[in-house]
Amino acid sequence: MVEPGHPRLSLVRQCRMLRISRSAVYYKPIGESAENLLLMRLIDEQFLDTPFYGARQMTRFLRRLGHAVGRKRIRRLMHRMGLEPIYRKPNTSAPHPEHRIYPYLLRDLEITEPNQVWCSDITYIPMRRGFLYLVVIMDWFSRKILSWRLSNSMDADFCVAALEEALARFPKPKIFNTDQGSQFTSVDFTDVLKNAGVEISMDGRGRWRDNIVVERLWRSLKYEAVYLNAYETGSECRRGIGAWIELYNQRRPHSSLDDRTPREAYWRLPRQGYCYEAA
Repeated sequence: MVEPGHPRLSLVRQCRMLRISRSAVYYKPIGESAENLLLMRLIDEQFLDTPFYGARQMTRFLRRLGHAVGRKRIRRLMHRMGLEPIYRKPNTSAPHPEHRIYPYLLRDLEITEPNQVWCSDITYIPMRRGFLYLVVIMDWFSRKILSWRLSNSMDADFCVAALEEALARFPKPKIFNTDQGSQFTSVDFTDVLKNAGVEISMDGRGRWRDNIVVERLWRSLKYEAVYLNAYETGSECRRGIGAWIELYNQRRPHSSLDDRTPREAYWRLPRQGYCYEAA
């Protein structure tokens, strides 16, 4: 799909056109054993149902399934997957000196129109012999996915690229909400929002319900696309997720949107039959 030696299109340009990060082009299966990859998939599936499971409880769950695993091993795998259990706890870690944590601005806010609030999150995508990370930029009111990127690392670059694409293609939001992940608190990410004049909002630590619209998206995506298809390569994963996102945006009605699709709700269109529209 990507041609490194293309005579007219640079690698950077090709990646932008295909909506993938450069790191995904060089993707090679992650160096985990087949057993660990199986455990990671089981952890991911269970975490969707019980996001309050820490390493101790997840270890008990896996042992009941017949897996002889230890708590340290499961803690390492959950950390690699970017999973953190949801519960209140003291904040014992000092924030990065350049990573400011912004207040949560959505409490008691009635969200009544598109581009009032955008949100973003990252999730782990299991594959047959490795894994990737997916970030989406979503309009809170309509649930429309405005942009997305896959990456084989948790660096902030692919999040910044997704944000820049969404801002280039759609009217800017008044507020942008994320969790306190290092990708979203990074100077590179927050500077894009500040330069665009967008207010920054961040969830309370450990409060997954503050960004619940994206959490619901992950559940649908994984059960309807990811778990049913053991993707072999990064490009195959991208095609499968891209097809699901197109269906989700264009043809999937939501009861909370008066049975309109995210596309119809975003553009303030009446309910209608399927009509493809690239944006």
